[in-house]
Amino acid sequence: MTAQILVKTPVFDFRAPDYVPVFRDRSERLKRLRAMKPDELAAVKVFYRDNPVAFINDWMMTVDPRNVEIGLPSSVPFLLFPKQSEFVDWVYALWRGREDGLAEKSRDMGASWLCCAIAVHMWLFYRDTIIGFGSRKEEYVDEIGNLKALLPKIRMLIDNLPREFKPVGWEGGKFMMLNNPENGSSIIGEAGDNIGRGARTSVYFKDESAFYERADKIEAAISQTSNCKIDISTPNGSGNPFYRKRHGGKVKVFTFHWTDDPRKDKAWYDKQVNDLDPVILAQEVDIDYNASVSNAWIDGSDIERAFGLGPADVEAIGPSILGVDAAHFGDDESVICHRKGRLVVARKCYSKMDGHDLAGVVNDYADECDAQQIVIELDGPGVSCYDTLKRGRHASKVQGIHTGARVKDGKNYNVRARAWRALRDWYINGPVSSARDGEFKSQAGAMRYSYKDGLLLMENKKEYKARMNKSPDRADAEMLTHAVSEMPALKPPPIVVPSIAAAWNR
Repeated sequence: MTAQILVKTPVFDFRAPDYVPVFRDRSERLKRLRAMKPDELAAVKVFYRDNPVAFINDWMMTVDPRNVEIGLPSSVPFLLFPKQSEFVDWVYALWRGREDGLAEKSRDMGASWLCCAIAVHMWLFYRDTIIGFGSRKEEYVDEIGNLKALLPKIRMLIDNLPREFKPVGWEGGKFMMLNNPENGSSIIGEAGDNIGRGARTSVYFKDESAFYERADKIEAAISQTSNCKIDISTPNGSGNPFYRKRHGGKVKVFTFHWTDDPRKDKAWYDKQVNDLDPVILAQEVDIDYNASVSNAWIDGSDIERAFGLGPADVEAIGPSILGVDAAHFGDDESVICHRKGRLVVARKCYSKMDGHDLAGVVNDYADECDAQQIVIELDGPGVSCYDTLKRGRHASKVQGIHTGARVKDGKNYNVRARAWRALRDWYINGPVSSARDGEFKSQAGAMRYSYKDGLLLMENKKEYKARMNKSPDRADAEMLTHAVSEMPALKPPPIVVPSIAAAWNR
């Protein structure tokens, strides 16, 4: 009997959970497991070592006391939805590659349970592995009987496994320390300023790290602790190391957005809108880092509404425009934003591409989308791209602009301010459809403004990058599609069905 026969991928309706078939399948699987010969069981363990998602789906249990009120058991099989499975594979890829990572999340995505499940799998199947967990308070790491804490979750996950997988001699471990008596692996916990000051670890999970009180001190302490450190948190504004790390371009980022959770739908989101403070909703549900920034020019909720509408919900009336933001070599991106009327068709991002190569990409994409206008900024590295484009087949469509040039409209200090005003008004007045792009939303929502001589003045690229450690490439590319006043006038937006208009103006 092979591992492939033993393992069965669960088919499960997360909207209407029925655990009876799952328990039945697990019971049959356990019978087959216990009928195996030693060499067959060893083969199964080799399979599970290399397939953590299968092991979690097949054997682990989790707890949700909210099930009781709807007639379901509180202790249920741990069944991963696709984004959770993707996260498991992402963590293992980071661990094997000796890389750091960051996971930003909406609330109630099961991320803590997921990290605990990964830790248990490593602890069981990899000899001499040390998995670390840190959180801002000790009671969030280990407190007997408190399943809000991390290590009690881990103890429960281990205790509920079949005896064939539990280490011989396992007795529940000690406070802040769970040793595997068979293979020498350990799971350790730390809290507050002590995070990172203990033993070296194979992987280290930093739980809700956007909320650490002395995060810079912890960053310094943990820097040499592990080759794979993973920050996991909901946002907590923009003035902390979690935010800077998220937008610094130095670590790989995983996003757990509520729309990735098959248990949640628009009715769920509408309830959050009704129940939560707008700032909490923006930060903890919409993953908006700038919800509480007082001088941010664009409200993240306006962009979030655009993410919620598909191309079929708006009419793409108007010229096909490409905004091109060219980057220097380094961590910045060169971005092409394609907008047609009230539809952002695409944002195409490229790294380490010189101006001539970028011009080739722009020309090819202009062919593909039948672009009528190509707008590129000339106040930086866009000059070489512009010069190449002006010698190419779309030369007549190319317009270079100096965003710092003064305008005399009585409202805006320069072209950049005028274009950013138009971008904001476009999102506010909607409806607008835009493909979900958390990086764009973070950049656009972080752009600050002031007034000079009574005229709107937007933060420039250099100021933004000095504050954020990264250039606002995606936001500026979209801004450029609004930057040229000589564009053909867009037709008035169509009358939309009442449900869409109501959703936009909510």
